[in-house]
Amino acid sequence: MLAVVIMYLDQRAHYLEQVRYVLQATAYPIQLAVSSPAAASAWLRETFQARAALQAENARLRAQRRDLEVLAMRYDALARENGELRGLQAALPPVVDHWLAAEIVNIQLNSLRQKLLINRGAANGVFAAQAVLDDKGLVGQTTHIGPWSAEVILITDPEHALPVRVERTGLRTIAVGAGDATSPALPYLPGNADIKAGDLLVTSGLGGVFPEGYPVARVTEVHRDAVQPLAQVRAAPLAHIDSDSEVMLVWFRAGHPAAPVPNTRGGDLKSGNRDMQPQARAPRPVAEPRAAPQATAAPQATAAPPAAAPPPPSATPSPEGEP
Repeated sequence: MLAVVIMYLDQRAHYLEQVRYVLQATAYPIQLAVSSPAAASAWLRETFQARAALQAENARLRAQRRDLEVLAMRYDALARENGELRGLQAALPPVVDHWLAAEIVNIQLNSLRQKLLINRGAANGVFAAQAVLDDKGLVGQTTHIGPWSAEVILITDPEHALPVRVERTGLRTIAVGAGDATSPALPYLPGNADIKAGDLLVTSGLGGVFPEGYPVARVTEVHRDAVQPLAQVRAAPLAHIDSDSEVMLVWFRAGHPAAPVPNTRGGDLKSGNRDMQPQARAPRPVAEPRAAPQATAAPQATAAPPAAAPPPPSATPSPEGEP
C-alpha cells in the first residue's frame, strides 16, 4: 500500500523529483569514477596519436621545405648559367662554326703560372691550340689535352704571346702576359707609337689560333721615356679571368675570311690557294713620235750638206717607243 501511495503521489504531485535530483547528484561522482579509466585511456590514446601525427607532418613539412630550398638554389644556379650561356652565345663572332661550353675545374693565378683546367678533353673533340673565349673577350688557348680535361694557358701567362692590333689605328704588335690577371703588357711598341689609354686591342688574325677582330684588352697605361726607345704600355683584359666559372671552346669556319690559317703556326704555308690567280698587267701606253720643229731644221741644212746633217733628236724614236 505504501508503494501504491508513493507511486500515486509521484504521478500526481511529483514529490519524488527532488529525491531523484539528490540521488542523481550523489551518483554522478560514482559514475564518473567508474567511467574515468576508459575515458582517460581514450584521451591519452587520442592525444598521443595527434602528437605523433603532428610530429610526422612537421617532419614532412621540414623535408619539403629543404627540398624546395634546394630546388630554388638549383633554379637560381640554372637561371644564372642560362644567362651566362646566352651571353656566351651572343658574344660569338660570325666566324665561329660551332662552340662547346666548359666548366672551370681548377685555376692557377700567380706570377709564374696563369692557367685553367676545364672539364672538356679529347673525348669532346678538343684539340691543342684551340681558342678559348668568354662573353667579354679572349681567355686563352688550350695546351695539354687529356681524355676528359684540358689545360688552358691564359693570355696573362708570362709564357703567352698574342698578336694584336690597335682598333683605332690598325697598329699591330704583340701582347705578352705579365703574370698578373689584370694587366698584360705591350713591350714591343716604339716610343713614338700612336697609342693612348682607352684604345681597344683586338686580335690581328695572325698566328693561326685566334680569329681576326675579337676583343682582347683595353689600354690603361702608356708611359714614354726620352732615354728609352720603347714605350711602356699596359692593358686590362676584357675577359673576366679571375671570376669566370664557364668558358667556351670554339671551332671556326674554314672558308671564312676572318678564320685563322692553322698552317702559319709551323712556318711557311705548305700549299697556296688554287683559286688565287695573278691579275693581268695593263699594257704600257706608247707615245707617238713628235715632228721636228721647222725653225731648228733650216739652219742645220744651211750650215752643212744635207747628206751629212744628222736627224734631229726629237725626230728619232727611242727603242722603247718614247720620244
